[in-house]
Amino acid sequence: MRFPAEFSDLLTAKGRRILSGREPASSSTELPQRFIAVAGAIDHKRAQTCRDLLDTKLLAALSPLEAPIPPETITAMDRNYEEWLPKTARVHTAYLERKRTRAFAICENLGLVQMLQSQSFAAFATALAGRALQPRWGMQVLCYRPGDYAGPHNDHHPEEAAAIDGYLDVHITLATRAVAHQWLVYAKRGHFSEMHDVNTLGGITAYRLPFWHYTTPLVARAHVTAEARRWVLLGTFLYRDTHKNKS
Repeated sequence: MRFPAEFSDLLTAKGRRILSGREPASSSTELPQRFIAVAGAIDHKRAQTCRDLLDTKLLAALSPLEAPIPPETITAMDRNYEEWLPKTARVHTAYLERKRTRAFAICENLGLVQMLQSQSFAAFATALAGRALQPRWGMQVLCYRPGDYAGPHNDHHPEEAAAIDGYLDVHITLATRAVAHQWLVYAKRGHFSEMHDVNTLGGITAYRLPFWHYTTPLVARAHVTAEARRWVLLGTFLYRDTHKNKS
């Protein structure tokens, strides 16, 4: 078993309509809409097959990504109410830009690299972005296990000219049945007031960055903790019409 060569081969009729532009990715009229969630665009059985491939073939080759809270955020404080929290996280990952790793070789053999590099994946991302994207993009695999999370962050990169006006992240979620819940919390009008359930099998989410958000710790169902995982296939796309290109 392998991933399909084209991302479009995972899609349902709804997903193909979004891909072709015949159906909007979101019914919201809010502008700008920073976070978009699409349900029902990926075939459930195909999503299950992809998840099982990752579980059986890739899990042991992942690398830990851990950034705990620095103790000096408390010990070095000298004034009340002046907390400052850097980005924190705990998750496992496969960096698909690192071609000499065991994880990359596995993903390539599974066909995952080819699928994430497919033109239909880029076309779907373009439909979510609502604007032209650069012809090359980044790829990564994440795996959240019980207690894994991503702390509050905004994904703003003002020192990088190509990303100074923002960029697009597209997440494909493939969760196991052993996951009880995991949430994406994001800011609206200056407050962490919005939540979305990211415990899905075949759900697609798009982040029009930068904006403040975090991912809550993954919680497993009772008695099946060892089987609880949420896989995320991630594509990072730069916009063509950036400030750099305009200057």
